[in-house]
Amino acid sequence: MDLDKVKSIAARVLKTGRNRIWLDPVQGEKISEVITKDDIRELIKEGAIKKKEVNGQSRSRARKLQVKKAAGRKKGPGKRKGTKKARTNKKKTWIKNVRAQRRKLRELRAESPEDVEKAGYSNVYRKIKGGFFRGKKYVESYVKGNK
Repeated sequence: MDLDKVKSIAARVLKTGRNRIWLDPVQGEKISEVITKDDIRELIKEGAIKKKEVNGQSRSRARKLQVKKAAGRKKGPGKRKGTKKARTNKKKTWIKNVRAQRRKLRELRAESPEDVEKAGYSNVYRKIKGGFFRGKKYVESYVKGNK
């Protein structure tokens, strides 16, 4: 049988396209003597006919880019699509900020309890919850300013 015909039948048996069928060039004589689909199945078992793997998309360039971005490169204005609000998760930034302020308040209470008591720990805590302070420095200045 003609090798092209063998290839197309093998493609049907292996459920793939003709371009992904590999015929062993060493066993070309044996492959051309095939008559039925069962013969082709036998050759597949022997390894004379194989299905080629699909070419995947290489991740090497993506990995290199990831390393550069982790180092802070390639993040300038020319690479940005979307506003600042769209690019940052507002909830996560809020959580990060509030947790830092609460941590700072605990530290201040540990090192100078009288300052925090004058400001009122629970009062300052609630102010943090309400978004009164911009950051840790503001909490510190508020507590130390109430001496």
